[in-house]
Amino acid sequence: MELRHLRYFLFVAEERHFGRAAARLGISQPPLSQQIRMLEQELGARLFDRTSRRVQLTEAGRLFLPEARATLEQSERAAEIARRAHRGEAGRLGLAFTVSGPFVPQVARALYSFRHSHPDVELVLRELSRDEQIEAVRTQEVDIGIVRDFERPVLPADMVCRCLLTEDLVLTLRSDHPLARRSADPDVADLAQEPLVLYGAPNGAGFNEHFFALCAEAGFVPQIAHEAQSLATLLGLVAAGFGPTIIARSMARLHVDTLVNRPFATPVTSSLWLIHNRVLSAVGDAFRRTILEADTT
Repeated sequence: MELRHLRYFLFVAEERHFGRAAARLGISQPPLSQQIRMLEQELGARLFDRTSRRVQLTEAGRLFLPEARATLEQSERAAEIARRAHRGEAGRLGLAFTVSGPFVPQVARALYSFRHSHPDVELVLRELSRDEQIEAVRTQEVDIGIVRDFERPVLPADMVCRCLLTEDLVLTLRSDHPLARRSADPDVADLAQEPLVLYGAPNGAGFNEHFFALCAEAGFVPQIAHEAQSLATLLGLVAAGFGPTIIARSMARLHVDTLVNRPFATPVTSSLWLIHNRVLSAVGDAFRRTILEADTT
């Protein structure tokens, strides 16, 4: 049974006339009559009572009508879903990001815009470290990753990346800390005698190595008072007096009453990178375009 046979049947059932149904279909009447006979033969049931004056549905035809209509409607829905998936308007998008990702305005705007412009796309969001994101993209567990690194991340040959933005890092510390009350902005060298709270591995991948290198250039080895595994723990420990920490400026939008953020006298920066496989799904490509366009709004 072919879908066109069901369509022919519906037209005849609606018109109760082979000539009018054929005109609507854009075919001549004899082929239409032949197709209906073929459908009846395949079903083993007569669908219409035909006379020279009228065409009426048989009991079999009357019961077959809603099922045929539902089958055609379902086929149209299936076709539309396929077309929308091809355009990146439906499907599933796996998106991974670093802890600071949602605090970046460009990322937040892209997520908001994409959710409203692609309501039929299932968004699966994961917070992962840089190395975890690279592996998740490589194995296609996620379509796109948003990683933070101080330089272009080292990726497998079949992956690509693009810098979304570069931003300053700030020193976050209690408001009663001497470096918070000092008029001059701090430098990395001012942290030589300070116990610090940093992200532990794997969340600190990339950042810690770069920061340790900056400390080495300033002539000291940093004192690590505690390693945190989450942003909440990181800021909570700083507020509890365990020591200052360093965060991206975008994350300074989080307000904690007892904490202040100070820029470095000599700017220290990091970048946010968009990473994905060279061959990207239609849905992934739609989000890629959205986040790149968000940079201009």
